[in-house]
Amino acid sequence: MPERYTRNEAVRILGVTPRQLQYWERLQLVRPRARWGERFYNFADLVALGTIKRLTDERIPARRLRRAIAVVEREMGLPRLPLQSLELQVSGRQVAVIPPVPDGRPIEPLTGQFLLRFQRSAQPPKVHRMVSRSAEEWFEFAIACDTQPETMTEAVAAYRHVIELAPEWVEAHINLGVALYQCCELDEARRAFSAALALEPRSSIASFNMGCVLDELGELDEAIRHFEQAVLISPANADAHFNLALDYEKRHDRRRARQHWSHYLRYAPSGPWAEYARSRVHPPRGSRCLSEPIPFRRKG
Repeated sequence: MPERYTRNEAVRILGVTPRQLQYWERLQLVRPRARWGERFYNFADLVALGTIKRLTDERIPARRLRRAIAVVEREMGLPRLPLQSLELQVSGRQVAVIPPVPDGRPIEPLTGQFLLRFQRSAQPPKVHRMVSRSAEEWFEFAIACDTQPETMTEAVAAYRHVIELAPEWVEAHINLGVALYQCCELDEARRAFSAALALEPRSSIASFNMGCVLDELGELDEAIRHFEQAVLISPANADAHFNLALDYEKRHDRRRARQHWSHYLRYAPSGPWAEYARSRVHPPRGSRCLSEPIPFRRKG
């Protein structure tokens, strides 16, 4: 058994989508090690991810689980509590988290209140079904839909529900913009990314995505401005460097283009466009740029 697994291996083993895995990482439900531009998971990570998958399959939102863990960490004075160290009690669509201490009491994630431990031999209490989905449930439904073209319109509708219920949820605005782009709604996508940037001006992903849609709309100067903002916030954003290099070549500014080709190679030396970038650092005389921009990024 290998000591570490790549993201693609984890996706295959667990039967989840890369989007779900990225979302759970963003919530810090699992913290893979990063090296060589790749993320690696150990066996304990896979155990934790399997637990998350089972809960989300039962329509328990991952954000609800994150809130419960945060309460346990606060009560125990711990900066980091591995998910696999916790015991979970599920009743219907509710989940209680039991801290890894002797006689630990279950914690209800929505209120952060301690509960009485269920008798293991007793029938769990009945839980009434919610009349409508919460923002978290709509979000998880949306990320399950936005990976396939045939369900993209459902994803758009679901992200709009999220924003109605939680208008300051930046990730929902970003993912809505990406889904709208996939539906060829460029102006609507632009508005979604604008809303995300209004809420979080220093979001590298939102700036990157705004640059992508502006590129598509032919607004080259504004696209460059947003890509530059993306790499100012996150210098290791290799995709933004790649798109900047392409745009500077369109403006015949080969000096800046070479700078960003070099930055792309620094941060993604084995990336899918590494060989192309190397060919552009010292291009043959008279050669032309033939590649296309790297497309949008979602947030999980």
